[in-house]
Amino acid sequence: MIPFLDIKKLNAPYEETLKSKFSEFLSNGNYILGDAVESFENEFARFCGTAHCIGTGNGFDALRLIFEAYKIKGKLKNGDLVLLAANSYIATVLAVINAGLKPVFVDIEDATFNIDLYKLTKPETSVKAIVITHLYGLLEPVDEVSAYARDHNLLFIEDASQAHGAALKGKKSGSFGDAAAFSFYPTKNLGALGDGGAVTTSDSNLATIIKSLRNYGRRTAHTNDYAGSNSRLDSLQALFLSEKLKHLTTENQIRQNIAKRYLSQIKNPLVKLPYWDDAANHVFYLFVILVEDRASFLTHLNSNSIGYSIHYPVPPYQQQALNSYAHLSFPVTDQVANTCVSIPLNPTLTESEIHRIITVLNQYRA
Repeated sequence: MIPFLDIKKLNAPYEETLKSKFSEFLSNGNYILGDAVESFENEFARFCGTAHCIGTGNGFDALRLIFEAYKIKGKLKNGDLVLLAANSYIATVLAVINAGLKPVFVDIEDATFNIDLYKLTKPETSVKAIVITHLYGLLEPVDEVSAYARDHNLLFIEDASQAHGAALKGKKSGSFGDAAAFSFYPTKNLGALGDGGAVTTSDSNLATIIKSLRNYGRRTAHTNDYAGSNSRLDSLQALFLSEKLKHLTTENQIRQNIAKRYLSQIKNPLVKLPYWDDAANHVFYLFVILVEDRASFLTHLNSNSIGYSIHYPVPPYQQQALNSYAHLSFPVTDQVANTCVSIPLNPTLTESEIHRIITVLNQYRA
C-alpha cells in the first residue's frame, strides 16, 4: 500500500534533532512564548519577506486575529462583508464569522481552483475585505486579486495556510497582502508536531495589536488594552518549526519535481491534471486531479493499493453548520467538489512509488 501521507515517515529525518530540541526545551524552563517563539517569528518573517511574524495557536486564530485587529484599527466593523472563494475550507469561512463579519462567496474557475475574477463586479459598499486562499499551494491569481482589492479600496488578506514558501516574481506567500495567515498543522509543507499558526505583515501597528490580542490583550504584565484571547504559538512547536524551516525550500523543490513527473507522464484523458506553469508559484501541498466518475476511480485506486484523499467534497455553503447559505449554488465549485481527488505527493515518496502511481493512473478505465 502506498499511503496518501505517512506523517511519521515525513518527520523521520528530523527525529534526532527534534528530540534534542525537546531536551533543550525541557531544561530551560521557558515554556510559554520567550526566545524560541521570538526566534522563529524573526526567521519566518525573513523567509516570507515581511517585517513581522506573530505566532498564534493555530491557523484559524491567525486569520481571525487579523480581522479583530483591523476592527480595532477602525478599518472593519461587525457586519462588514468579506469576499472569499466558495471552495475555501470551512476554517477560512468560520474565521470570518467568528470575527463578527459576513462571508460573501465567489465561484471559482477550474484551472487554479481559485476566485474567478470575471464573476467579481464592483463590490457593494459594505464589502471591506477580500481573502485569497492559496489553495493546494498555488499562488495564482494573487496579482489580479491584489489589483482588484487596490482598485476597490479593500483590505487584501492572504490565507496562506497551504502555501508555505510559494513564490511569484521573487515574492513569497505571506508578503502580497496587507496581512497573511499561516497554519502549521502537521500535514502542511511546514508542519509542527501539533497545532500552530502565524500572521505575517509589514504593518507595524497591526503586528503590535495582534501580538497583544493573542495574549489576552495585554500591554504589560498587569495591563490589558483589548479584550483579547489566548492564542500563543507553543514554544516547543516554535523550536521544531525553526529546525524544519531550514529544509522547507529543499522539500518544496522535491514536491515540484514529483509534480513535474505527474504532469508529464500521466496521460489519461479521463484524468484532468491541475494547472501549473512550471514556476515557483506552486508548492504542491496537494496534487488534486478531477475525475468525472470518482466512485469508479477510487475503486481502481483501492484495488491497486494507492492511497488518496478528497479535498473537499462538501463546500462550506453546503455544510449543516452554515445552513443559512444552503440556498446558494456555485456551479464550478460544485463540479470540482464532486470530481476532485488528491493523490499522494510528498517528499517521502520513493522512485518506485512515483512510478507505480503514474502507472496506475494511466491504467484507469471508467
